[in-house]
Amino acid sequence: MAKMLSQLVSKKGSNHEPKRLGRGPGSGLGKTSGRGHKGKKARTGGQVPRSFEGGQMPIHRRLPKFGFTNIFAVKYSPVNLSQLERFSGSVTPEQMVACGIAKPNLPIKILGTGNLSKKLQVKAHKFSAQALEKIKSAGGSVEEIK
Repeated sequence: MAKMLSQLVSKKGSNHEPKRLGRGPGSGLGKTSGRGHKGKKARTGGQVPRSFEGGQMPIHRRLPKFGFTNIFAVKYSPVNLSQLERFSGSVTPEQMVACGIAKPNLPIKILGTGNLSKKLQVKAHKFSAQALEKIKSAGGSVEEIK
């Protein structure tokens, strides 16, 4: 038989009263409130940082910096030829973004993965050599947008 919401009772021992810190010696948690005597861990906000290694130089400072990010690199939204199969006639970047196969606000690069069985007029910002070859062999044309 199901109990009503007002009849629900938590199991014995599942709920605990919160510790009352600093409420005199009779509570067992008076004076230092269970923090011991002095030291960083006894103070307010006295947590040791995760990176602290007992005073030795932390690993993130011991290891050298590495790598390089080219700030002039152009990020493209890649589109494979197999994804262009759903289109017929001409294909524009706006159609590819609306269809969800290209990311908005990024130039589009057509890659040669997959095959093309249709004659398509493809407009994009960049084409791989393999993609150009496959589009032209299928009888299609290519227009590179600047």
